[in-house]
Amino acid sequence: MNEQLWGVKDVAEFLRVPVQTLYQWRSRNYGPRGIRVGRHVRYRPQDVRAWVDSLVQEAV
Repeated sequence: MNEQLWGVKDVAEFLRVPVQTLYQWRSRNYGPRGIRVGRHVRYRPQDVRAWVDSLVQEAV
């Protein structure tokens, strides 16, 4: 793994959504796949990008 894991703030900034939106999505099993590391949620950048790509493909 060459890239560092992203925190919730990193993903929120990348997606341009509020942090609270990510937590709501997570509780609804929506959004990019997160990984729980202790009490923190982390995201692999490639998973976030893949999720965005899947949204684009659905819209076509």
